[in-house]
Amino acid sequence: MGPVNWLAVVLAAALAVAIGIVWNGPLFRTGRQLLPGNSERAGGFVTVTIVFLISSIMLGHAFARIGAETLAVKPWLYFMQTGGIAIAFVIPSVWLTHLRNRTEPMRRVIDCAFWLIAYLAMGLVFWILG
Repeated sequence: MGPVNWLAVVLAAALAVAIGIVWNGPLFRTGRQLLPGNSERAGGFVTVTIVFLISSIMLGHAFARIGAETLAVKPWLYFMQTGGIAIAFVIPSVWLTHLRNRTEPMRRVIDCAFWLIAYLAMGLVFWILG
């Protein structure tokens, strides 16, 4: 196992949070902004940051296990790993939660697309800094 790229871990999590701020703010105006004006909703920003940091640490460890040599020869593995986790685990969880809460279908699609984009962006950071 190679060393974990901690710079990539932190930057990947930061990029995913930044995408979330834009996605839920100016892009889709969902009304669920991550950076609200009052401290009541500030917990959402902290929670999302912690979730993405944990996910990024897990991805960093997975890429270290795969190894720099393999990733150099097969760079698509960055996106297969990150996109695969989003598609196989995160998106079904988000979808089922929205389904249970009877959220409208377009809202489900927008939220699931966010998680896929965020995870693929994390893969991009690991690839660039690989």
